[in-house]
Parts: sequence; structure tokens; C-alpha cells
Amino acid sequence: MQLRHSWSALVAGVAIALATPAHAKGLTVDDMLAMQRVSDPAVSPDGRWVAFSVRDTDYEANRGRFDIWIASVDGTTPARRLTTHPDNDTEPSWSRDGKWVYFMSSRGGSSQVWRIAPSGGEAEQVTKVPADLNGYKLFPDGKKLIVAIDVWPDAKSLADSNKRDEEKARSKVKARVYDQLLFRHWDQWEDGKYSHLFAWDEAKPADVVDLTPGQTTDSPTHPFGGMDEVALSADGRTMAFVARASGRENAWKTNTEVFLTSTDGRGRPAVLTTNPGYDFEPSYSPDGRWIAVRMMSRPGFEADREKIGLYDVATRKLRVLTEAWDRSAGEIRWSADGRTIYTSADNVGNHSLFAIDVATGKARVVVDKGTNNSVRIAGDRLLFVRDTLRSPAELYTVRPDGSDLRQLTRINDERVKKIEWGEYEQFSFKGAKGDTVYGYAMKPAGGVRGGKVPVAFLIHGGPQGSFGDHFHYRWNPEVYAGRGYGVVFIDFHGSTGYGQAFTDAITGDWGGAPYEDLMLGLDHALEKFPWLDKTRMTALGASYGGFMINWINGKTDRFKALVCHDGNLDERMAYYDTEELWFPEWEHGSVPWEKPDGYVKHNPIDLVKNWKTPTLVIHGGLDYRVVDTHGMSTFTALQRKGVPSRFIHFPDENHWVLKPQNSKLWHDEVLGWLDKWTKR
Repeated sequence: MQLRHSWSALVAGVAIALATPAHAKGLTVDDMLAMQRVSDPAVSPDGRWVAFSVRDTDYEANRGRFDIWIASVDGTTPARRLTTHPDNDTEPSWSRDGKWVYFMSSRGGSSQVWRIAPSGGEAEQVTKVPADLNGYKLFPDGKKLIVAIDVWPDAKSLADSNKRDEEKARSKVKARVYDQLLFRHWDQWEDGKYSHLFAWDEAKPADVVDLTPGQTTDSPTHPFGGMDEVALSADGRTMAFVARASGRENAWKTNTEVFLTSTDGRGRPAVLTTNPGYDFEPSYSPDGRWIAVRMMSRPGFEADREKIGLYDVATRKLRVLTEAWDRSAGEIRWSADGRTIYTSADNVGNHSLFAIDVATGKARVVVDKGTNNSVRIAGDRLLFVRDTLRSPAELYTVRPDGSDLRQLTRINDERVKKIEWGEYEQFSFKGAKGDTVYGYAMKPAGGVRGGKVPVAFLIHGGPQGSFGDHFHYRWNPEVYAGRGYGVVFIDFHGSTGYGQAFTDAITGDWGGAPYEDLMLGLDHALEKFPWLDKTRMTALGASYGGFMINWINGKTDRFKALVCHDGNLDERMAYYDTEELWFPEWEHGSVPWEKPDGYVKHNPIDLVKNWKTPTLVIHGGLDYRVVDTHGMSTFTALQRKGVPSRFIHFPDENHWVLKPQNSKLWHDEVLGWLDKWTKR
């Protein structure tokens, strides 16, 4: 039931009488969907301009649509739309001379690289490769690209791979045949193709040279991850990329490595790293001496602390830079002089920006509060994406010492001003094991004016995750505040941002300390915030949070209603249903036939006899991590016991509910369910 990715859906819309003043206009799901989403900032070589992606929601088309925008870093030229094509334009990057903004676009029916002048005008197609490109990386000279393409690994050429695709499409036989795991992943069935990295030259726009040729399931490695996992040396002669071993062990092992290879197509990749766990995001230092890597030391554990390691390019020796820093680095960005690495990390209910001194490994906070990431160097300032519970993502800048924080873009200002936001505060209490545990409480939109308000108690997934000061498009506390609820959310044992020991504490104890934290935290909030009505409480969760909802249903009847989204019912069968086996094997101690006690220690199915709380069950049909039969089984048990219940199945959604119209329905159903059971 894994879920670093796991935070799932919630948000929504109307107001209830006793909860909020009649004039309050809190956040609704329609307001949320209307927000434009800023991401992918790319700063021009001279540090004066930033190009970035903005996602608009096309409700009628039931999808998001992306354009490239541009703004001056000093704020004198407001943000403006640079591309306006109906297809998606994403992943901007600049040519070295600053004359072009390159980007990925699906215009023309095929995903290719395009470019446009920063002053605007007509975009022009750059690559004309007879295949969809999954991403690209510009060479330093701007004349070549690294592109990623899914190919049949044993095909002799791209043309041969395309021919195989055509033959498969013509075949009337649609059977799938597998000899090993993984046979499906996240929300897709594996088709036998792998992502290879190719070199492209502007002199031959339709041709590419495979830099990772002949890679099959029996060969040492295959490229893994997106283009953040690819880096080019300053001279463009060497490429570093992340790959993982091929074979059935991928289902229960997490090891990835960084490889180096020449970009002229000669030779074969050579391994750089020797770390037994995950390695991510190789990044060359400005002088080319080091390759920085985010690394997890413990194999089989996907939520281990992500340290920053430095590999000496000449000697290949590793120096672990952040051994003493008890946070997980979320990115790597070198300063121009190579003396500092900027990163972001979960940090006590926030996602903060940090500066790491390369000489000493000492970390200092640059921006503390809110959710801050995608840091870039912009002249003598840092540029980054920032959001909070009361503001969707915008671009900000700050001095490297953390002073002079400025908001650069204001794309959502008018929308934000129309919302009456729920006020919130962070609190702490003594949780399980006597440890300090943190949470947030949020008032309903418009505040509390007499009486008490019903409670929406939100439980995050992961379980190694965090609910903090973040504007989320699936779990958004302000939507419940907009409906008139007081909202409480707790970062229980297992949450990230409080040190690795706190994160590790949930392993083997899913229904123990985390459940205790949740109940103690809720009790503390009820005492601290007397406007919360303990007689009208609801609890909601997804992924691990969905597991916890099923566990709660068997442990207490203090809630008037529950919402379980994509949650496991039976941890034993969940092992055989899921795809990434390393997750349950780590969390429950081994495989179930060798250590069955780890799977039955805290298993919701064993408490079904106690279930009595009305429950809304929701599941995605494309969720191959927490398979939809668990939602069906949960609903069956509730119905057979005569517990009021409702089941919603989204056949076209995965672990998350992403399509706008589905999101609208999801929130209407969830809020309607809460209202039904909390009315006086």
C-alpha cells in the first residue's frame, strides 16, 4: 500500500448553518479547480528571466492544459503567457545564448521538442523524430539534445521498434504474457518496452543515436526515471543517468545506480555508484569535479533518509555530505561558485528551503514556513515555487541568506482574494512513546461565531508522508473549512520532517503508535480549541489513511461517519495484490509466508466484527498499488453487517482522482456524506 506517492484526493463545496456565517465564501472544489498551477521554473542564463509552466483546468475537456509563461526575475515585467496552443506545452529550458526557450509539446499529434523566442511569436518544431519523446535535455552547445524514447530493447533500430509497435497494434490478439515481475506498475500494465536515452543532432532532426542500445530484461541495466535523473558534463561529452537492474527482483528491491557513458554513442555505460539503496538525481558541480547524488542507504526501504553524496569524478570515491543532517533532501541545485548546494525537505509540518555548505556539510534554513521547492539560481537571488494552505503555488525569490523574500508571480491573486479562508495554526502535544507530535487545526471559513462546528479529521497516506502548510489539489483542508467544518490533521509517528527515527517508528507498528497519536492529537485539539464539536466528528483518509480508517472502524465508535479512499482491508492479501513488493516486505518485516505475524499484527479485516460507523468507500479501478478489490471487500463487509455505507468506483482513475469532472463528483459525494451524518 506504499505511498510516497500516496496522498490521495479531497476538496469541495457548500456551507452549513451552524458552522459558519452566511456571508462566508470559503474554498469550493470549483474554486480549487479554477486555480492555475505554476511549476517547472527555468531561469535564463543571464539570470534576468524565468520561463515556467502553468496548468489550466479545462473542465469540459476533463483535463489539465499546460502553457509556457515568462516573467522578469526582478518583477518589473509581469508574468505573461508565452505559448497559447490547445495542446500541452511543458518543461521549458533556455538556450545558452538566451535567444530561445525550448519546451516539450504534444502539438501535431506527437510529443516533440519545440522552441520559441522569449519575446513571443510563432513556435517552431525542433525535433522531428518518428516517435513520442518522453523528455529532453539540452547539450551545453545548444545544438544537440538527449531525448528519452520508449523502445523494444531488442530492436535493432528505432525504425525496427516502431515496426514492432505497428505489428502489435494490427494484431487481434490482445493477450498479455509474462515470465517475471513486474507485470504491471502504478496504473499501467508493462508492455515489454523500456525508456532508452538517445542523442539528437540539429543537423539530422529526424534521426537519433541510441546511447543505451541493446538493453533487454537480461542485461545489466535499463534507464530509470525521468529527465531529472539525467545530467550532462559541462563539455557535453559525458552523461550521467540513473538506472536499475533489470529482472524480476525489481519487484522487491529498490537499488538504483548512477551510470556514466559517453554521448558520442561509443562504449557502454559504466557504474559510478556503489550504494545498495536508491540513488537519484545526479548533478555535476560547476567545475566538473563532483557529481552530487541523492541517496538512500538501506536497500528495500523507499522512505529512508535521502542523503546528499558527492562522488569525485576522477577517483570515483564517495563523500557523504549530509550524514549529520537529519532531513531528507528533495532536490539538488549547485550555487554558481560550487560552494553551496540548495535543496528542500519536509521540516516540522513545512517543506523548507535549505543551503548545504559543500565544505562542511552544515545545513541552514533559507525559507522555513510553507511549502517551498524547485529552487533555481537567478543572479544574486534564489528563485523557487512556494505555496501555503491559503495560497496555491506562485514563484518567489529570496536572497541566499534568507532575507528579502519577494513574491514574483501573482497569477492566482484575483481568485485568492475572493475566498474567505479558514484560519489555521500548528500545535504540538505529547504523543505515543512520550514523543512530541505536531498537528494543525483550521477554523471554518469566516471563523467561529457562536456555538461549535463539526470536525473533519484528515489522515495522511504514505504512511511516510506529511500533512502540512501546503495547498494540495486532492487533500485540501480549506475545502472542508469552506464547507463549515473545523479541520484537524496530525503528523503521527511515521511522518516525514521530524527526523529519520520518527519516520522509522511506524515500521511494524501500523496500528500502534500512529493510531495512538491520532487519538491523542484529536483529544488535545478538542481541549485546545473548544469550538470543535466532539459530538459531530468525521474521519477521512486515503492509502495508508484508508487502512487507518478501516482500523479506526474496528477500534472506536467516536466518529459519526468515515471516508475510506483506496485503503487496504487485509494486509495479507494486499501483499499478493500489489506490485512494489519491497514496500510490504519492509513495513511488515518479511514475506508473509515466512513472517505471517507481521501481516496480522494490525490487520483491519480481523476487526470487521466491531464495525458500526457509517462509511463511504471510494476506489480507483486503475490503482495497482492498493487494488480495487479491497474497496469492494470493505463495502461488502459493511453491507453484510448492515452498516450504512456507499461505494464509489472510478474505473478511469488510479490511486489518485485526477480528472476534473471526477474530482468534482468525488468532493460532492464526500462532503455530502459528511453533511448527512453531522447535521443536528
